[in-house]
Amino acid sequence: MATNNEAVVEIAQTAGKFSSSIVLQADNKYIDVKSILGLFTTLVSSHSYELHVHGPDAEEAKKALVEVFAKHNLKVEVVSE
Repeated sequence: MATNNEAVVEIAQTAGKFSSSIVLQADNKYIDVKSILGLFTTLVSSHSYELHVHGPDAEEAKKALVEVFAKHNLKVEVVSE
């Protein structure tokens, strides 16, 4: 469980560096990735995630977050709209 806490904090901190809107979709829930509380309740309950990123620095944000998810062995798919 400790690794999950680290993942949550690192994901939220990484997301916070960007001005883009970053939303994680887990099953039918949408969570603001900059919200540590939202991540805590979600990263535990689901196993496959979709990342929706919109904004001026979306490309950099996608790249950074995919790296953090991979580092913590979390599966994420970036959705290109």
